Amino acid sequence: MKSFPTGPRSTARDRPPAPVRSRPQTGLMRSRRAATAPEFAVCGLALVLIVIGFTEFGRLAWTFEVLQEAVSEGARCMGLRANSCAASGVYSAANTTSYVVSLATSRGVVITTAMVALNNVATCGGASGFSQVSITYNFTTVAPTLLTSLTNGLTVPASACFPNSS
Repeated sequence: MKSFPTGPRSTARDRPPAPVRSRPQTGLMRSRRAATAPEFAVCGLALVLIVIGFTEFGRLAWTFEVLQEAVSEGARCMGLRANSCAASGVYSAANTTSYVVSLATSRGVVITTAMVALNNVATCGGASGFSQVSITYNFTTVAPTLLTSLTNGLTVPASACFPNSS
């Protein structure tokens, strides 16, 4: 039989472990096999909501960026009276609107002509003589039941100015 040192030089490591006393567990209290399913259900739902939220936020940011590019290019085209936005070097609202709609649609954001507002004699930043293009787009989520704050959509405005060429 092993003897354990006692006295002032003995440490807790030298002594035998104390017996663990616990209450006897029965049935489901002892089994840990079924604990994974409810834990996964709670954590899985939170994870799904986070992933969908990040995805929709990414779509919203991407939509805003596409619309901003479309209005910037449209205002530039209109200000320079480029062939896509003018008829024989003269400003054409129909050509400009068609150009802006085709830009946004080709990049994946479908807009209509009613969403586009044009002003070829705008004042931007306190200065006059600018071409201005604005789009008002209603962003709708693909998961309205999960993201109730976006159920009715979110208005995404985009606007840009470019100086008119003389």
